[in-house]
Amino acid sequence: MIAVKEFQDLGLFALHLASLEIAVKREQKRGLERALLLIENDAKAQIGHYQPEVGDFPAWAPLAESTEAEKQRMGAPLGAPLLRHGGLYASFGHEVLAPDDGVVGSTDPTLVFHELGTSKMAPRPVMGPAVVRNRERIQKILGQAIVHGILGGEVLAGGADYFGGDIKP
Repeated sequence: MIAVKEFQDLGLFALHLASLEIAVKREQKRGLERALLLIENDAKAQIGHYQPEVGDFPAWAPLAESTEAEKQRMGAPLGAPLLRHGGLYASFGHEVLAPDDGVVGSTDPTLVFHELGTSKMAPRPVMGPAVVRNRERIQKILGQAIVHGILGGEVLAGGADYFGGDIKP
């Protein structure tokens, strides 16, 4: 149960509101960190596995025979789209820039060609589908972060701690 606070004057109430703003921004930043990590982990998990259609993003087309032959020559796993030596997988990361701003993606410049496709290569998107697949969970994480900040660390009855251990770096 949430306790009701009483204030002796408007000055104390104003200080309370200022402290809430700080708490909300802190929790918002923590929630964004968790949401970005969720997207990053999902995108990385797609590497090396054919993906079905997700929202407006197409299912992945089979690799061309020439691509599979090149992968075999290099000793890379066959039937594993976007996976050759692990560099693309390792290039994913995320960064929280502000309580309401962050980025998640890959430092590998080839990801944009995989995400969007080219005139010679079918698209094999990972970032867009990761967001679509996790949209409801992201909304819940960010909503709970705001509530957590407003309530000063208390979570509403029936709500779970949104910083649980189910998302690993």
